[in-house]
Amino acid sequence: FFLVTPEQVCGLSSSMFKGQTAALLLVCFAIPCAAWSVPAGFARTTLRRSTVSLSPPMAAARAARSGGVMRASMAMDVSTSSQLAQLSGMTVLSVDTGDLTVIEELGKTGYITDATTNPLFVSQAGTSGDPRYVAFVDEAIKYANEEGKTLDDNAKVGLAIDRLAVNLGTAISKLVPGYVSTEVDPRLSFSMEESLTRARGIIAMYEKEGVPRSRILIKLAATWEGIKAAEILEKEGITCNLTLVFGVLQAAAAAQAGARLISPFTGRILDWHKVDKKQEYWEPEEDPGVLECARMHNYFKTYGHKTICMPASWRPSRGSGGSAPSGGVMTRPPELGTVAYSKFDLDEIRALAGADRMTIPPNLLAALAASTETLERKLFEAPPATCADAEFGGGKMDEKTFRFLLNQDGCTTEKLAQGIRAFVADTNKLEAALRAKM
Repeated sequence: FFLVTPEQVCGLSSSMFKGQTAALLLVCFAIPCAAWSVPAGFARTTLRRSTVSLSPPMAAARAARSGGVMRASMAMDVSTSSQLAQLSGMTVLSVDTGDLTVIEELGKTGYITDATTNPLFVSQAGTSGDPRYVAFVDEAIKYANEEGKTLDDNAKVGLAIDRLAVNLGTAISKLVPGYVSTEVDPRLSFSMEESLTRARGIIAMYEKEGVPRSRILIKLAATWEGIKAAEILEKEGITCNLTLVFGVLQAAAAAQAGARLISPFTGRILDWHKVDKKQEYWEPEEDPGVLECARMHNYFKTYGHKTICMPASWRPSRGSGGSAPSGGVMTRPPELGTVAYSKFDLDEIRALAGADRMTIPPNLLAALAASTETLERKLFEAPPATCADAEFGGGKMDEKTFRFLLNQDGCTTEKLAQGIRAFVADTNKLEAALRAKM
């Protein structure tokens, strides 16, 4: 016996049930795969058949949990011919959000394995008022008060911030099977020692919660100090995600330091060039952000670096003026809502298909799921025939060289500073909210 609602059986939007009897239920002895029975009062033309596609690993996992019996899931409906499915076959995908409901729904598709968070997401969680996140905040404050009795007020609030991030990350780790990224306080971006202390503390908290360090990526801004901190942490078995990467210089320094992963911000690179060159539109293959990320990818492959390149932050190369074929409105599961989007929003993602990994916000993942056009692979594992860059610093850059070349790169210098300021502002808001509660 299956006890299901008409919404689940028919795949209808919940809004269509307004005014209907709230207690209306269907008890089905069997649900045929080929077609659904139509309840009286519902026109057949309003129905769609639900097709749930699972990747082999997800299907096997679900079968194991079900005693070997496969059961249909009510997760987000994604076709195996969608661009989301195609992209996941060539690039490991991460969802870029702190929304647990959205992460859970996307995780169930089998195409999303990782999740990334940042100070904005943690700040939003800490001030949202959602009961789940309120519980995270209350526990973080209690933890800081109990475990930080000997700390001064500033250090105690810092501990609460880290604990809140760990609480959120621990919950996320139960929803995706891969990496969860957690960021060190961005106000420490120019202090290697303080970054090390906080990173080790974060990992210790995760391990006490039963989350192994192998599941966590410690996010550090790709300053010289952040890169040096990552070099030390990697030797301790603490894997790192160097974020706010805007140029191949940072990528090369991170790879030379042995960082597990970098996050270049494709769209923000484009933003800088729009202003610098006074040009609003590019073809995707000529987009400066796409070119810089491809340059990093090819540099790693050419010189044998194992560091993962995971582009993030996306913009429409050709501008936001174009509308989607459906008129710009894309229907998603109720948990993800409905969103208007431009047909160019996926330009950069499609142009970097084949990158090691990508972290993508939910609205763009849903756009990929809605498209069934053939997706062409652009980046490959094999080294390119030619690489535009010689090895920086002969294979091991020193601080003087890094700082000089950083100064010469206007985009990286300006966007790195801007990104740190933005993350610091979000952290300051969260700190103020926690101080008020403490």
